[in-house]
Amino acid sequence: SELKPIRSGAVQLKDSYVEILSDELFLLNAHISSYKASSYNNHEPERKRKLLMSRAEIKRLHSKVKEKGYSIVPLKMYFKNGFVKIEIAFVKGKKAFDKRETIKKRDVNREISKSLKKTR
Repeated sequence: SELKPIRSGAVQLKDSYVEILSDELFLLNAHISSYKASSYNNHEPERKRKLLMSRAEIKRLHSKVKEKGYSIVPLKMYFKNGFVKIEIAFVKGKKAFDKRETIKKRDVNREISKSLKKTR
C-alpha cells in the first residue's frame, strides 16, 4: 500500500530525517499518504521505515554523525529497478547568528511585499 502513493508522488520529505538505532538506519517523519483503493490493512502515513545499507556504511555514517554533530536527511526518493531508493545527505544545523540573519531577511522581504501591495 506504500508503493502506489510513492509512484504517484504523494510523499512529503519535509521535516524528515534519518536516525541510526541499534546499528540500523530508520527514516522518521516521512509522510507517505495512504492508498485510497487499499483494503483494511493500510499503512500508517508517518511510521518508522527501515532503510537497507551495509553494516560498514552504517558504521561510517554513525561515526561522522557522532563525532562532528551532523544530521542525516533525505533529499529525494526515486525508483530504480523496481526498488525505492532514497538519496541522503549530511547536514549541519544553523548557528544562532545565522538564524537571526535569516529572520531579518524574511522580515525585510515581507515589508517590501507589503509596500508593493499598497502602491498597486
